[in-house]
Order: sequence, then C-alpha cells, then structure tokens
Amino acid sequence: MKPRLSVITLAVDDLERAVAFYRDGLGWPTQGIVGSAAQHSAVAFFALQPGIRLALFPRTSLAVEAGVAEPPSGTSGCLLSHNVARREQVAEVMAEAAVAGARILRPPRDTAWGGHAGYFADLDGHPWEVAWNPKWPLADD
Repeated sequence: MKPRLSVITLAVDDLERAVAFYRDGLGWPTQGIVGSAAQHSAVAFFALQPGIRLALFPRTSLAVEAGVAEPPSGTSGCLLSHNVARREQVAEVMAEAAVAGARILRPPRDTAWGGHAGYFADLDGHPWEVAWNPKWPLADD
C-alpha cells in the first residue's frame, strides 16, 4: 500500500450546521451536501490541497456505512493541523474560527519546538491546531 491520504472524514452531529461552520464561518469552498440522509449517504466535501478532501458525514451514517458503533459526540482521537505561512496568521485564523463559533481550546502562544500555535474545537468537538512552523516554510495563500 502506498502511503497516501485522500480524504479526512469527520463525524458530525448536524450536517447542515457543520457545513455552515466550514463554508460560511471559515470560508472553505464546497458544493454543499450531496446524497440522501434517508440512505445514510448525505455528505459534504471540501477541497483542501490538490488530491485531499475533508468530508463531513453524519455520525449515525458513518457508523452504518463503516459497520462500527456510533462514535460518541464531542470526541475525536485525532488532531487536525492547519499550518500558516506567517506567525501573525495564527491569531488571524484563530479569530476567524472563534467568530464562526469554534471553542478556543488554547490561545496562540510560542511553542517548545520553536513555532507559534493555537488550538480550537469545531462545533462537533474536533480539535484543530493552527500553527506556524519556521522550519516548514509555506507560500502565502
């Protein structure tokens, strides 16, 4: 198996609310919800970098589709990271997330590894890191 990540799927409690958070609150482009809630196929996709997508999938539908127990609300066993090109962009992105309704977990601060980072939770409790790493230069968007 080649090491490749194509889609990150997050289980959400309310698909329309989650889409509004990422689309309207964070400004991420999407074609909206596709599929049918009745058939457990309703999902929304957001294009990230080329070849990578974020999918939002109702918690119950994810359990049905994957054949697993429904994950509890407000839990996540992973951390999603959004790196930025400049130190000051960490605070800008954190403020944007807060206005969109995110819960700030840790305000931006200098890190032990030489960068600058803050943490927020989206409306379903998924934790996000917003980080500037001087060792990973990025072009300004």
